[in-house]
Amino acid sequence: MGDGPTITTIAERAGVSIASVSRVLNGLPTRQETVRKVMAAADELGYVRNAVARSLKSRRTHQIAFAMADVGNPAYLAMLREIQPVLKAAGYRLVLHSTDAVVADEIDVLHSLGERYVDGLIMSPLRVTDTHLQMLATARAPVVIIGSVPDGTRVDNVRADSRTGVRLAVDHLYALGRRRIAMVNGPLDTVPGAARGAAYREALTDLGLPYDENLVQIGDFYREEGRRAVAELLDRAPEIDALMCANDLIALGALDVLRAKGRRVPEDVAVVGMDDTDLAAASWPSLTSVSLGSAERGKAAAELLLERLQGDDGDPKRVTVAPRLAIRASTAGPDYERTQRKEGGA
Repeated sequence: MGDGPTITTIAERAGVSIASVSRVLNGLPTRQETVRKVMAAADELGYVRNAVARSLKSRRTHQIAFAMADVGNPAYLAMLREIQPVLKAAGYRLVLHSTDAVVADEIDVLHSLGERYVDGLIMSPLRVTDTHLQMLATARAPVVIIGSVPDGTRVDNVRADSRTGVRLAVDHLYALGRRRIAMVNGPLDTVPGAARGAAYREALTDLGLPYDENLVQIGDFYREEGRRAVAELLDRAPEIDALMCANDLIALGALDVLRAKGRRVPEDVAVVGMDDTDLAAASWPSLTSVSLGSAERGKAAAELLLERLQGDDGDPKRVTVAPRLAIRASTAGPDYERTQRKEGGA
């Protein structure tokens, strides 16, 4: 009897399960009513002296959430590899959310900030809706958005320069003598889809090339969707000689389809992706891709969030990461692969 309160006695006093008490005391997402019951019971039983309960009452959990559209996308993994060590060095654990780009799931993550299960949030949404903006304006903890948000949004923001990135890719293809440059994009109601589609059209205009809707195919940011979209595009416009893909996963799907149809890369069709993920260098042929600085954006977001957690209450900050073009065999040809192998073995 003299050993003090335990998780079991708190569960009995609160009228909830032992598992629910454990979730609350470990700062995991839990219904607000359950949190109130557990904390009231812990107070009554004198458990607030416990370090975890004390941290909850002081609104510090030493946890940060990272919400992304697709945990399987290498671009987000590159962000994660930079976010985690920055936060770990500052004494924070990282909680991951893969939302599948479902707006309702992202809004739920923002709403749950009021339940104090994390001290801050890094989010990379594909779509930014009015509801996102409303929730960001009243967020109960610091938030950093990786991706573009409307001007005037009062939130720290780390963004890529997709416009310049697409221009680098199209200019490269044009310099190679390609004139039937097609594009496979993601949904136009997403931030990257809209930006990359507009940049493609602008780049063609600046080069004096006509914009042809028959050379544009809208799919989604997944490899399987890339296969489907490229197959439809080739059936409609078999004469294309270059393909600008809105991300590397689409481009890998394009390589699958071109190989199956006997179209040589890059002799018949040159292919460029975006994100310059680990998969780009490992594909066959290796994929020319525009790096949008996923790792740099992740690190910058983590550093901005730490500044807020350490008391910075200044105006929202915006960081833009410059793109760069990584040229590989899917545009440079087999000689590039041979040269790289020789240099790698030297």
